[in-house]
Amino acid sequence: MKYLTAATRLLRHSSRNLFDRRFNLKAFGSIRPSSSGRNYTSLRIYEQFMQDDYFHRKIMSKNFCFLRGSGVGILHCLGKFQNNGIGTHHRNLASTALIPERNKSFATINSDDISYFKKVLGGRGVVQDEEKLDDANTDWMRKYKGSSKLMLQPRSTQEVSQILDYCNSRCLAVVPQGGNTGLVGGSIPVHDEVIINIGSMNNILSFDKVSGILVCEAGCILENLISFLDNEGYIMPLDLGAKGSCQIGGNVSTNAGGLRLLRYGSLHGSVLGLEVVLANGTVLDMLGTLRKDNTGYDLKHLFIGSEGSLGIVTKVSILTPPKLSSVNLAFLACEDYLSCQKILLEAKRKLGEILSAFEFLDINAMDLVLKHIDGLRDPLPSSKHNFYVLIETTGSMESHDKEKLEAFLVQAIESELLTDGVVAQDINQASSFWRIREGVPEALLKEGATYKYDLSLPPEKMYDLVEEMRGRLGTTSNVVAYGHLGDGNLHLNISTQQYDDSILAKIEPFVYEWTSKQRGSISAEHGIGLMKASKIHYSKSAETVQVMAAIKKVLDPNGILNPYKVLPTSVLSQSGRHQPNKD
Repeated sequence: MKYLTAATRLLRHSSRNLFDRRFNLKAFGSIRPSSSGRNYTSLRIYEQFMQDDYFHRKIMSKNFCFLRGSGVGILHCLGKFQNNGIGTHHRNLASTALIPERNKSFATINSDDISYFKKVLGGRGVVQDEEKLDDANTDWMRKYKGSSKLMLQPRSTQEVSQILDYCNSRCLAVVPQGGNTGLVGGSIPVHDEVIINIGSMNNILSFDKVSGILVCEAGCILENLISFLDNEGYIMPLDLGAKGSCQIGGNVSTNAGGLRLLRYGSLHGSVLGLEVVLANGTVLDMLGTLRKDNTGYDLKHLFIGSEGSLGIVTKVSILTPPKLSSVNLAFLACEDYLSCQKILLEAKRKLGEILSAFEFLDINAMDLVLKHIDGLRDPLPSSKHNFYVLIETTGSMESHDKEKLEAFLVQAIESELLTDGVVAQDINQASSFWRIREGVPEALLKEGATYKYDLSLPPEKMYDLVEEMRGRLGTTSNVVAYGHLGDGNLHLNISTQQYDDSILAKIEPFVYEWTSKQRGSISAEHGIGLMKASKIHYSKSAETVQVMAAIKKVLDPNGILNPYKVLPTSVLSQSGRHQPNKD
């Protein structure tokens, strides 16, 4: 009753009402528009998101000034209320992943090889410059570093085919590379593999405005595709913090998830067709644009998420959803993780078809973002909160969507599941809210060394692991948690001043064993790469891994494609290896 009384008092003295009150919104009356006066729901939230410079090759800070009006927290009136540079942390990789010895059957680059590649690609496509190679040999976390002496930049599928045909005949190992924004060492050489960078293959080939089917080359940057589709009245079914640098071929090869998976599902559902070049240069044309095709095995699914270990994706056909006009974003605070779970359940029930994202972060993640990301302000500055939740709705009827969101938040307030909250009133506030969530990786990198784990777990179990990890590590580390609560994806991060094998010993294999006991996955969306290749048995049975190795042997008998990644080398050696073709 005290909440209703306070809210009613607020409404009597409010000069502006945010909502069209078709029903009693007493408890919700404490939400008021920000001072900007613009209606966020009529704006296109994704169109103007600030580009995340953090993921670009030259990592630099950028000043962001988002909140022109801080908005008013939901419960304020109810009485409940080292910016250091990015450090590099090169280290002995043996402490992060067991580095397999170089496969002695792989050849090394010689002058004849260079001459051949220049004949195929021309001088511009053969990179031997040390500075450029150093960049391509290093992942963006500065955690993994290879020693490749050659990067090739093909501009067509035919050139990729010629490269692989030659490399296979010579038994030259290769690593496919796109935007190099991966988190598990999957896109950089382990030893001296030839880097095949697909970034020059960046053409949009076709777009059907009726069906929404886009066909493009694998080197297209995700953000460029988002901008192209925005002009056509469509959106990409995936959105990532690294969209300014990551490429669609890499997204497909890692089965990237991101912020829209809750609404649109994984790429296994969105990708309609692929063109893939196999290790021997054979081009598989599976570039279908049909929603239905039951003719034989659907081979494209072998390559979605295979991380370039079975073939190199060169073209993609993807189904894109129409852009909807009504978007709402709420930034909410909860006292405990159980309340976050209850809000998720209620959001699924009450928001239904318009629920498009449900993200969470804990207080440790929030503190790091506010400490390290320039220009950001706390949307709920009155007090600290243990957990924060971002809820986005996307629909086609603004009044209908508003009404559903209002009713949902009213119930959450009355049930005391929320301790505070604010609804974005314009594109600047919406961008700042998303920047908080997407800025956590950047803040972690600025803080120091980070052990990162990307896990799928039952939502009710996710934070149990975080608390157990804090108990194991004590004050030696800062355990930071955030992720896609809507689809059970936890991003567990252990932040330390520097990498330390004694700390790693407390983390692994405990984190994998714990996840396995919950029948979870040790890789929800980041892939296996080098980091987890020897850990795959925690999520997959021995029989399943053996079948994977058999598929690898059939498609890549010499093992030249992204070696040492995805599958344990011990399993691959047990499955045998064909002798390289000397012809």
